[in-house]
Parts: sequence; structure tokens; C-alpha cells
Amino acid sequence: MNRKEFYSLLDNWENIHLLINYLTDYPNQLDALIAIGLSNDQKENWRAIWIADKIHEKHPELIRPYLGQLTEALKTTSCDSKLRHLLKLISLNPIDQQHLSFLLAYCLELVDNATSPIANRVHGMQILFEISEQEPELKPELIQLFEHELEKHESPAIRSRGKRLLKKLYSAT
Repeated sequence: MNRKEFYSLLDNWENIHLLINYLTDYPNQLDALIAIGLSNDQKENWRAIWIADKIHEKHPELIRPYLGQLTEALKTTSCDSKLRHLLKLISLNPIDQQHLSFLLAYCLELVDNATSPIANRVHGMQILFEISEQEPELKPELIQLFEHELEKHESPAIRSRGKRLLKKLYSAT
């Protein structure tokens, strides 16, 4: 399938499940999907990352090779919906050592930014926790950050994830 065919299929939600099944059966086509998803912030590009997220749910091994590219895309992506799926995919996988410092800085800023969408902040919290599993000296700082977030936000998503992560952080320190 060429890029033009992908774009025409991505333009209609009715085709999304067909694309997911097709890409699961023909994973060699994932390069094209990821390239579309990372190219810019049009709706088709967001949908391509959404499809990657759905494929990851059942076949994470198919998406893991692209995690470096997905992480690098955080630097240039401005679409909040696309960011949500990028962050989710990153949060569900081991953090590569080469991206650790970038993700730490990015997610600290993201979580502390009250104007960032809640889902993005929640995924940022999870990524920070995953980083602290590799860098345990960060755990006390994350405890303070997450406690602060719980104090100032009424969002059920932040409260739920924050409490769950704090419980793990408390038991580790």
C-alpha cells in the first residue's frame, strides 16, 4: 500500500479497523504508517498514531521498534491528541537510556503545566515513574511533585494515577 492509499483510508473512520487488521497481518507496512503519523499535525497523521496505539494494545512487539522515533516526535508535535497517544505508547514501554534525560525534562515540565491536557499530564506522570525505576534517586522528588499535583488538582485522572504511583513510590523509599 502506498502513502496516498494510506491517506485515503485514514480520511474515513470506517476504514480504521480494516487498517488495524491489515497492518497486524502485514507489519512490514508499519513503516509507512509511522512515517505518516510523524510527518505533521493533520487529522490523518493523528489517526495514524492512534492506529499505532491500537495495534500496540494487542501486539506491542510490532510498535516497540518505533519508540525512538515516537519519542523524538515529542520535540516537534503540537497536536494535543497526537501527543496523548505518543505519551501513552512511551509510558507503556521500557524507557530507552538514550532518551531518559530528554523525557525527564519534558515530562517534568508537562506534569507541572496546568494548561496541558489532563491525559497528557497523566501519561507524563507514568513516564516519570518509569524513569524513577531506572534512576531511584529521583523518587523523593517525584513524591513531592505528585503530592503537589494531588493538592492542586481535582481531576479524577490525576488523582487516581497520582495515588497509585505515590503508593509505589512510598514503598520504594
